Amino acid sequence: MEEEGNHSGFVKVKCPDCSNEQVLFWRTNTTVNCEMCGGTLAKPTGGKADLKGELMGVVE
Repeated sequence: MEEEGNHSGFVKVKCPDCSNEQVLFWRTNTTVNCEMCGGTLAKPTGGKADLKGELMGVVE
């Protein structure tokens, strides 16, 4: 797995509430919610998203 700072595309994140894994854009400009439970996965920061779940990997 690549380091967090070495990419700007899509990443797979594990929901902290239900453990669902979801792909999202690393530099999102909107809040991303889990498709299964509605929990927050990421919040925009003006750069790379503030991930609320565990980073599982980079999607090539």
